[in-house]
Amino acid sequence: MRRYVATWSPNAVSGIILLALSCTGFAVLCGVHGLPMADAQVYRAEGAAVVDGRDLYGFTVTRWELPATYPPFAALLFVPTTWLPLAALKAAFLVGNVALLLLLLHLSCRLAGLPSRPAALCAGAAFALWLEPVFQTVLFGQINLALACLVLWDLTRAPGAAGRGLAIGVAAGIKLTPAFFILHLLVTRRVREAMTALAACAGTVLIGALALPGASVDFWTRRIFETGRVGKAWIVDNQSLQGLTARLLHEPAPGVLWAGPAFLVVAAALWAARRCAGPGSKSGPGSKSGPGSRSGSGAESGPGTAWGVLVAAFAALLVSPISWSHHWVWCVPVVVVLVGEGRRGIAGAVALLFTARTLWLVPHAGAADLHLTWWQQPLASPYAVGAVLLCGWMTLPRRRRGTTIVRGVRGHLAGRTLL
Repeated sequence: MRRYVATWSPNAVSGIILLALSCTGFAVLCGVHGLPMADAQVYRAEGAAVVDGRDLYGFTVTRWELPATYPPFAALLFVPTTWLPLAALKAAFLVGNVALLLLLLHLSCRLAGLPSRPAALCAGAAFALWLEPVFQTVLFGQINLALACLVLWDLTRAPGAAGRGLAIGVAAGIKLTPAFFILHLLVTRRVREAMTALAACAGTVLIGALALPGASVDFWTRRIFETGRVGKAWIVDNQSLQGLTARLLHEPAPGVLWAGPAFLVVAAALWAARRCAGPGSKSGPGSKSGPGSRSGSGAESGPGTAWGVLVAAFAALLVSPISWSHHWVWCVPVVVVLVGEGRRGIAGAVALLFTARTLWLVPHAGAADLHLTWWQQPLASPYAVGAVLLCGWMTLPRRRRGTTIVRGVRGHLAGRTLL
């Protein structure tokens, strides 16, 4: 016992205490204001619809009248949520999302080429829990952290690992937005991984069709095009390009007017990913010569192609018709990569952007979202504006960005951890 206790360093204990205090503060806040976990209730209702043989897309739950919006394959995965009482389910989602946040931080360190330590992960999670997208994900009982972990785990696996691309395909089968990473794999010349991801995604569609044929036909021929079922595109909750365009034009249905900017974002993101991967790159993210060799994970990583991955993630959120603020959990690896590059001031600014909650400070009751003044617009769309700026910055010649992303800060970080 004495030797076991001696292995706990003061830093590790401090990190655990910070995380415990942060989780306690979150629990107290939820105790005062309630913990609705509305999305977890939707998942539970989807699982129940599968078990009971009811119409998967014909119900609404909670006082917000939320419908099912994911493909049938996701509903099959939600069946186990029906095995627990609602209170136990909420507790499971709360603990599970905190664990997934720790995993996301670990994978982010691997992406950045940083060694991860328990003390750093716990302390990072203590602060990251209060980033608005993470906070809302935990509060609503969402699966955003799980999807981000699936994608990032796949992209940071060791070169030559069996089944690379499989997790991305599964993530796309649960929720369509991660399918953008299949394009990312193609433009970075990882054709085998892209085909694996595409086959995995097709496999989820097939499983859904075999288990729920009626719901599959309904979803893939009708529901997938009904973006209005997900929610109003013009409200500040929606941080996609469509939401930004709708609020700028004071038009609830911008139609094709946001298609042009969306095309430019996609082109910029894929071009940046191709350039970051480097000529002849067939794996990633990163290169063997980058700082990823210090992480000890065996995965390729480093600041260079890390930015290609992160820009792809932000582009996927921008061009999705609806990207609620809690979908933007990719802010976590962005902050970690910036810290890994030694850009702590910028990392702090990004963390502040995703913590400030300016979108909730502007008028947004009723249709007030459509009548914002010019100076309120960036406050109402902080994530969309920030992501557009990032995509634009990535298209600049490297010499104009002051330092090459690929080279990052080699030497500055040799042997250093996140904290």
